[in-house]
Amino acid sequence: MVRGRLITIEGLDGAGKTTLATALHAKLAARGPVALLREPGGVELSERIRELVKDPALRCGPRAEALLYVAARAQLVEERVEPLLAAGTLVLLDRFVDSSLAYQGAGRGLGVEAVAALNAFATHGLAPDRTLLLRVSPATARARQQGRTAEPDRLEREAHAFFQRIAAAYDGLAAADPGRIYVLDGEAAPGEVLSAALDVLADLDSQRS
Repeated sequence: MVRGRLITIEGLDGAGKTTLATALHAKLAARGPVALLREPGGVELSERIRELVKDPALRCGPRAEALLYVAARAQLVEERVEPLLAAGTLVLLDRFVDSSLAYQGAGRGLGVEAVAALNAFATHGLAPDRTLLLRVSPATARARQQGRTAEPDRLEREAHAFFQRIAAAYDGLAAADPGRIYVLDGEAAPGEVLSAALDVLADLDSQRS
């Protein structure tokens, strides 16, 4: 059995990750088994943690926040991601470790290296085969968030400077790992973003046929 591949999608809230993930799933499923998962979430325990970390009524300190995300990720990897990969399934994951490095490591000021160590423990060192980073300006991301009908969650209510730090951290991660992280223009039309993503993933997808 050939091991499956892990493809992660990253970016600011409002970058278009979920739109791209859904479109990719529809396209790639025609070539073989594909699973679409999200973070935090994907399994019952992680979905419950998702409710906690996003609840604007709860106070959650930076370290507690980081640990909650790590706990949700550890359960998702153990319960769904690793079994799917072992079964030869291509896994599309809406957020993964890079989100914690950017949001908690840089955005919350906990330090990227410290947060990376926590995540290495939680995931047994699992790394994506490829990461699609949707780059948008913090202003664009905020405007898209404000256009949604749902009330903003706890993180979406943060100040502009918080998202500036996250955007800069994502750029730093991409510059440090260009062989894995591919930057896409998240301000382009959804169809253009999907086309660019499919081009980036063409070699991985062809290996399944």
